[in-house]
Amino acid sequence: MEYKKNDRVTLTIEDMGSDGEGIGKVDGFTLFIKDAVIGDQVEAKIIKSKKHYAYARLEKVLQPSPFRVEPKCAYHRQCGGCQLQALSYSEQLHFKEQKIRNNLIRIGGFDAEYIDERMQPIVGMEEPFHYRNKAQYPIGTDRDGNVITGFYAGRTHTIIANTDCALGASENQQILETILSYMRKNKVTAYDEVTGKGLVRHVLIRKGFTSGQLMVCLVINKKMTKMSYPTAGVQKNTNEFLPNQGELLAALAKIQGMTSVSVSINAEKTNVIMGTMIHNLWGESTIEDTIHVRDMQKENYPYTGDALTFKISPLSFYQVNPIQTEKLYSLALEYAGLTGKETVWDLYCGIGTISLFLAGKAKKVCGVEIIPQAIDDARENAKRNHIENAEFFVGKAEEVLPEFYEKAMKEVSSDEMLHPDVIVVDPPRKGCDDACLNTMLRMQPERIVYVSCDSATLARDLKILCDGGYEIRKVRGVDQFGMTVHVETVVLLSKGMVDSRKVKVDFSLEDMDLSEFKGKATYEQIKAYVLEQTGLKVSSLYIAQIKKKCGLDVGENFNLAKSENTRQPQCTPEKEDAIMQAFKHFGIV
Repeated sequence: MEYKKNDRVTLTIEDMGSDGEGIGKVDGFTLFIKDAVIGDQVEAKIIKSKKHYAYARLEKVLQPSPFRVEPKCAYHRQCGGCQLQALSYSEQLHFKEQKIRNNLIRIGGFDAEYIDERMQPIVGMEEPFHYRNKAQYPIGTDRDGNVITGFYAGRTHTIIANTDCALGASENQQILETILSYMRKNKVTAYDEVTGKGLVRHVLIRKGFTSGQLMVCLVINKKMTKMSYPTAGVQKNTNEFLPNQGELLAALAKIQGMTSVSVSINAEKTNVIMGTMIHNLWGESTIEDTIHVRDMQKENYPYTGDALTFKISPLSFYQVNPIQTEKLYSLALEYAGLTGKETVWDLYCGIGTISLFLAGKAKKVCGVEIIPQAIDDARENAKRNHIENAEFFVGKAEEVLPEFYEKAMKEVSSDEMLHPDVIVVDPPRKGCDDACLNTMLRMQPERIVYVSCDSATLARDLKILCDGGYEIRKVRGVDQFGMTVHVETVVLLSKGMVDSRKVKVDFSLEDMDLSEFKGKATYEQIKAYVLEQTGLKVSSLYIAQIKKKCGLDVGENFNLAKSENTRQPQCTPEKEDAIMQAFKHFGIV
């Protein structure tokens, strides 16, 4: 049956897409429906129809899914920032695990069993609301000319008036209401994107979750000429950037935790929010926050006692979810496997958060970041935390690393950073550049730790690294952005052995004299024998499980589960029999 625009259909949602949309079928015709939850029976209206699929708008939930919950925010459908707020949190975590898994299989081309053996349970949040330590609110006017703030409706620049975002820090509402009250009383205008007129464009709010310190930065549309600007620091700029400025500063100063108030000058017609000139008006020019190292092997991930303190300016890059950031970086530190003797490159290092985490356990760390101010912050943060074995370079990772490598090779350098023990990458959403990946392969580190905010580009890059001789050892998701479709992933790669999945075997094991190898077969030999004799593919994990069952040593380099309760695939009886046949053939049992 052919479906067209404005047709109404009834269907059951059977799956969810990577952007959180519900997916269902009517007569074999696929529909994508925003705001529908897997398991829902819904009525939907088609808004755009293609030959084999269509996009539809959710009209009514006829039978709610067992995974559907009541959203906290009344504007969640209009805003579009919380794509999963109607989905139970446990199911959100399952959705994100599957998103990572599917991308690695479909985009990376990895075998499903290979990935399942290496995936560890996702690290969830204790409280998936009010977790963001940073928010940027546009200022505008409604149809009646009243000053408002909130967030843009999905794929538009229409502001949905709301000062109480369910993801932002709880203090944000009081701060925004204070600013709006001041603007109305003093007739301060909001910026108009069409005309380019109006004074206040955005309000940036940041909070140190450990320190409790608050920062407010108003982005204003103002040409600044013939004014004296003090240097950065705690000095105040006494110039009047805003009408009756003292009234606003006095009101904001009354809010508990308020530490810094500044303005950012942005008089350009651009979608870029922050300007490059920041002028401190009240309090400090920065706020402070602390990130603790956690033990990711223990239940509830307790603090180890180690911690790092960071100064944060309005322009600093800093992860928006500090509690999950502790888990994310602690996981990266665990995967790096540092003993104090290793050399480490940290690419796309930002203000040095991961670099300094690593430096406490490494011999030397070199960080690379394209933004000069971020590198300045990284160096200051190193001094602040009394870390002397971290060095930072300004530039693109895809330029700095190859240049360093080529220069060291030409000079026949013995620089210990030429062949580091570990490389850590935490690239932007677009992933790593080819030049960066190729240089990493030439440097041949023992381990690569890849921290990714986009599992699709992660999968693409892992394929390149694995084709270059590395093997995935561990994969784990970290829910950094509850209620949204986004998820962080940490992957450990190390120099791999030859994998039977990638090698065409052109000889028969029967033709080989195996007498001298009796009792000494490698995991790869066992896999090859099982594949040839039975046609079954078995994993290293399954072989180790059967070895353990037989009371045999599984080897120091193989990571079995720390606990019997750890979720991992179990060897099937059929594959167990095949592995036992191989053990007997090689004289292992």
